[in-house]
Amino acid sequence: MGERKIRNMEEFASVSGISRPTVSKYFNDPTSVRASTRARIEAAIEQYDYRPNIYAMNQNRQLTKNIGIVVPYLADPFFGEIVRVIEMRCIEAGFSPSLFSSHGEPEQEKDILDTLRSLKPAGVLLAPLGRLSDKSAIEAFCRDVPTVLFDSNIDGMGEAFVGSDNYSFVSQTVEYLSRTGEPPCFFEMKHPANPNANKRRRAYLDMMERLQLEPHVMQVDGSGWAFEEIGRKGAHDILNRQALPTNTVLCSNDRLAIGFLSACFEIGYKVGRSTGDDLRVASHDDHPFSRYTCPSLTTAAHDYGSVSGHAVETLFRLIESGGRFQSREETLFSARLIMRDSA
Repeated sequence: MGERKIRNMEEFASVSGISRPTVSKYFNDPTSVRASTRARIEAAIEQYDYRPNIYAMNQNRQLTKNIGIVVPYLADPFFGEIVRVIEMRCIEAGFSPSLFSSHGEPEQEKDILDTLRSLKPAGVLLAPLGRLSDKSAIEAFCRDVPTVLFDSNIDGMGEAFVGSDNYSFVSQTVEYLSRTGEPPCFFEMKHPANPNANKRRRAYLDMMERLQLEPHVMQVDGSGWAFEEIGRKGAHDILNRQALPTNTVLCSNDRLAIGFLSACFEIGYKVGRSTGDDLRVASHDDHPFSRYTCPSLTTAAHDYGSVSGHAVETLFRLIESGGRFQSREETLFSARLIMRDSA
């Protein structure tokens, strides 16, 4: 007799001590895993009297083993890092990931969804453009294809969303900067490409109110995904006009901050936390390049591994369940403050 009733493949993987991708690979094709691993899985099957959902698995086999991965802008190393983990997890589980970039263009995003629909993928991991997305097209796609959204949420669409807690990012940076020097102003684009930017601005305003401090939002012209150049030009304008209300600048994201630091160097402002420095600059994301700026950038970091890993695991559960959850799931991971030389 089994020791306990196992409800799904994720629980079976947990109690058997074998990774979820390996278990999935075994049930798709037992010969695809090593003999020693196969023996461990079969012993656990006997111990727990587990049988996978044959109906769901047969239904899934009518589909391809393809998994679609869609991001807004693959040239951004942030998405490159997340996709790298997602791709490897999919391959380990016996799926074939196909990667698409919408290049910040809503029509391109819509065309990608049409292409994916025709490929009949087992499931899709979608990081939508957000504000620019054709929401009716995404809604229709999610009805047809098992879809998990990540990074950028669109309420009510997809069976699940996995991302970072933007309030966690901003609350940590505002608290730290206000405790260790002048309170920060908030530097952002007037027309942000990603909806996370709006959440970060609201979190900044909320934290400043909680700390009973006067907020200052500095918005610069620019749209699209050329964040570094937008940040550089905006900083040149503000610094040349001597329009900063404080000597501490909190940027909405690291790519804007990289542009801001570039402008500081070109104008001659010294950035850092030493006596005699002109400004402190901090930001959000822990972009892969942020540790290599001069000075290195203080930032609040995504939990890259947890976001990408949980997104994949959620999609695997969705595929196993036949493409639908009983209710939409949302999972947010907290940020971690990274102390570097810029603040």
